[in-house]
Amino acid sequence: MADAYFSFFTLFILLPLALLAFLYFITRPRPTRIPIKNRHVFITGGSSGIGLALAHRAATEGARVSILARSPNKLEEAKNAVKLATGIEAAVFAADVRDYDAVKRAVEEAGPIDVLILNHGVFTALELEKMELSEVKFTMDVNVMGCFNVIKAVLPAMKARKDPLPASIAFVSSQAGQVGIYGYVAYSASKFGLRGLAEALQQEVIADNIHVSLIFPPDTDTPGFVEENKRKPEITKIIAASSGAMKADEVAQKAFDGIKSASFFIPCNLEGIALSLATAGLSPQRSFVMAFIEVVAAGMVRIAALCFQWTWYDSIEKWHSQRKAREVDISTSCRFIPKQLKHSELHVLERYTQIF
Repeated sequence: MADAYFSFFTLFILLPLALLAFLYFITRPRPTRIPIKNRHVFITGGSSGIGLALAHRAATEGARVSILARSPNKLEEAKNAVKLATGIEAAVFAADVRDYDAVKRAVEEAGPIDVLILNHGVFTALELEKMELSEVKFTMDVNVMGCFNVIKAVLPAMKARKDPLPASIAFVSSQAGQVGIYGYVAYSASKFGLRGLAEALQQEVIADNIHVSLIFPPDTDTPGFVEENKRKPEITKIIAASSGAMKADEVAQKAFDGIKSASFFIPCNLEGIALSLATAGLSPQRSFVMAFIEVVAAGMVRIAALCFQWTWYDSIEKWHSQRKAREVDISTSCRFIPKQLKHSELHVLERYTQIF
């Protein structure tokens, strides 16, 4: 009986406590808090969707807000919306993140930045075979090179700031930046790239008291999301449906909670937490409690990840099988079409076959 009690005590109490103590000493970077009130928050892609919700949240928390986007008209609308909702007048700057010189001029005009949120991005959901290479390049240029351009422009003044408080650089990635999804080849590649950029950047700027975060929103109910769905492959919709959509203001709230605690990973829902646990890898971790959960849950999370992959591949296989069956049915039906069928009618039939 005594041996059983000792074994239970060792396994469920002593070892977990020893692991927690070990993790407390090795987790890096150390925990910190990043204040938002009276700080300068600069948001790219801030004229609509998640970016506009982030601007609202920053203004609500008492920050000085600057928004950068391409469209002067949308920027003016965003400025008015923030002023109407919060009473704060945001500064707006029109520039394309692909244009380093334009970005640099905007950043210099805005002044030193305390919290940079890289929210800009473009999204095309389409199989690689059907994408133009120009679309792939455009996605990479905006989503990845755009971040390099903005960070390169912001860093000198951020490092030279007189304010002793910690600063932040936050990337709005995506759950598609944690796991590849059918039809997201270009988008996932760009968002996975942000993780490598963020991990390496954190090491470069930690000595300057600058802290990097990666925000992983799921599908979010925005005007852009509505447009995305018009072109999204059917199988992509089936897979993406496993993660529920969120409101932009909900994502903004989660984002700022994570930024203020200087979290490296900022998931936005339960599935996002599971994905963060599954993909922790060599990422920085400030919380020794979260590090403990990552270590303990690793095995079970991997099993859950394999189950997700099984359901996704099963859906893909079934969808392609059904499509092939429909093609065979249509091909069989075509044998009975009169040879005198008008050219326009043949064109319609061919188009119908392509759809299915």
